[in-house]
Amino acid sequence: MSNEFTVQQLLERVNGTRQGEEGNERVRQFTARIVSDLFRTIDDLDVSADEFWAATDWLSRLGGSGQMGLITAGLGFDRLLDIRADEADRQAGRASGTPRAIEGPLYIAGAPLSQYETRLDEGEPRGEVLVMEGRVLDENGQPVAGALVDVWHANEHGRYSHFDPSQPPYALRRRIETDAQGRYRFRSFLPPGYAIPPNSPTSELFEALGRHGNRPAHIHFLVAAPGQRLLTTQVNLPGDTFIDDDFAFATRDGLVVTLEPGTAPQGYESLGVTGPFTRVRFDFTLQRALHEDESKPLARMARVAG
Repeated sequence: MSNEFTVQQLLERVNGTRQGEEGNERVRQFTARIVSDLFRTIDDLDVSADEFWAATDWLSRLGGSGQMGLITAGLGFDRLLDIRADEADRQAGRASGTPRAIEGPLYIAGAPLSQYETRLDEGEPRGEVLVMEGRVLDENGQPVAGALVDVWHANEHGRYSHFDPSQPPYALRRRIETDAQGRYRFRSFLPPGYAIPPNSPTSELFEALGRHGNRPAHIHFLVAAPGQRLLTTQVNLPGDTFIDDDFAFATRDGLVVTLEPGTAPQGYESLGVTGPFTRVRFDFTLQRALHEDESKPLARMARVAG
């Protein structure tokens, strides 16, 4: 057998299997498509050896940085998966409920659990006091008692606990179990947006692309209940410069909330509210789960890990 190959012969060898071996057909399908497309890219764009090895160095540094989730969001893959899921729901007649939005790479499981209400903020006030409240409902508008509302957002510097060692564990992260009326509420502060880390593999790519790496102010949620489809979403705060120019493409029209500044503190004393504050009211509507797997309260990486 000759060991001198044309490009096509090399590609066939790369995508082939050893005699008597089948491998994983799905993985082989992915690899064949990706490698074929990259071979074609190298040929079509006349990629030099230096450019190729610079790209592999960048990929190595990206893998070590823990920023893969920023790249997938910034290049549109996270929103693409949501678009495809939305279209599948429309075709299946399942278009009801609160819109989904990307999870992002900064979720941490196991946040402290509270009943009905909680405070995300700790210590001294760090901005304008926010209370967000509402209900978790099913497709028929009925309250879902005992639903788990997992909520997290960035601190006043645009950083998330666990990923920022200067913050206590689970800072600005809580789980809330809804009451018999399906209600939840929490106190925090109006969070800012944030930017991708400077001097990082992610920032290098976006500088080369001529794009910014900013996200508008937002709050993340995972909402779960038995028999209901897990909802992964986030709400945006109005007025942010980047609300219509999110580098992660995560803004959704139905998820931009209304702020109610100057709300009187009466009835919110249990949250430590003593003066006028900004209120947000938002109800989450869940779809009925078609099978048990749809209702598991698992974030994306825990779900694929089994």
